[in-house]
Amino acid sequence: MGNCWFRWKPSIYRVSSNAKSDSPKVESLTKEEEKKTVYKLPSNPEEVEDFRRGDLAVNPLVVFSFSELEVITSNFRQDHVLGGGGFGSVYKGFISEDLREGIQSLQVAVKVHDGDNSHQGHREWLAEVIYLGQLSHPNLVKLVGYCCEDEHRVLIYEYMPRGSVENNLFSRVLLPLPWSVRMKIALGAAKGLAFLHDAEQPVIYRDFKTSNILLDMDYNPKLSDFGLAKDGPVGDKSHVSTRIMGTYGYAAPEYIMTGHLTPRSDVYSYGVVLLELLTGRKSLDKSRPAREQNLTDWALPLLSEKKKLVNIIDPRLGGDYPIKGIHKAAMLAYHCLNRNPKARPLMRDIVDSLEPLQVSTTELSNTVLTYSDEASLVASRKK
Repeated sequence: MGNCWFRWKPSIYRVSSNAKSDSPKVESLTKEEEKKTVYKLPSNPEEVEDFRRGDLAVNPLVVFSFSELEVITSNFRQDHVLGGGGFGSVYKGFISEDLREGIQSLQVAVKVHDGDNSHQGHREWLAEVIYLGQLSHPNLVKLVGYCCEDEHRVLIYEYMPRGSVENNLFSRVLLPLPWSVRMKIALGAAKGLAFLHDAEQPVIYRDFKTSNILLDMDYNPKLSDFGLAKDGPVGDKSHVSTRIMGTYGYAAPEYIMTGHLTPRSDVYSYGVVLLELLTGRKSLDKSRPAREQNLTDWALPLLSEKKKLVNIIDPRLGGDYPIKGIHKAAMLAYHCLNRNPKARPLMRDIVDSLEPLQVSTTELSNTVLTYSDEASLVASRKK
């Protein structure tokens, strides 16, 4: 897997707000990157496909015209908007068989970049095309195709009907996620990261958080938004030096301080998400008392104290969880959040640790079915 597209570096320093959460994003450049030449970005489908072939693309992607996307999204109707962020908006769409010969009917999510045509925005769009054109795993969202026409930069994904973990975990409308579903999410997300880290050319996800984990109808998690993904170190290299990009509250402290990026940076972010699943609290929440606003700072000292642990577990679970499972998950989060990156576990070891915390397939199926029925009932009552 090549990484030459990461040579395009706009000379900016930016702290921007992530519209999907309260967590601000932080971005900066290393001096070395500022000196690098700015290369011309691919500006049409032919150039993009040449680029993909040069990076050993394995997943066939459909190249859509913008007029086809207007049909798919019913002219980008506002009531089709699923969400958005600093990049632009995501629309729910439907590809019908009569759109084009050889295309199958499919529900999709259409991610439209905001059209400012900046190098940063285009680079992140291209990174997703490249990575998801190479990588395929049950816990990575599937990229169906893209549009690269004039100023339009659009990505078309498989539709994930349950939305993000963030929306499900912190919703004031939906019922609280049961313990079994939370552990299913924790395991699936860990498998996705382990797959990236253990690839022949390791990939560092760099922006692991609840808003980037999407759920299918059965609450299977899939990692989305590969705009900040980065090729990991190979050979005798211990890290890659790069601009500091990510989300406050999730980014590893050593990465923020030095710009040194390793797979263990993702492990720290994973620990924060696991902590969110345990506590039902956001990584950063300014509505809470000052000492509780940063979830990691508040909860980390309590994770290793069994007597105090129960006091930070999400009260919406109503005590419906296995005590031993809580203790094991808490200790796993504790190790992931170690200030020393070398002391953090590998993602493959995290997967092994989470396997015993899963309920049986039959039990989980019944839990998900019951939870889905109750959630549908709640939603219908509010209409």
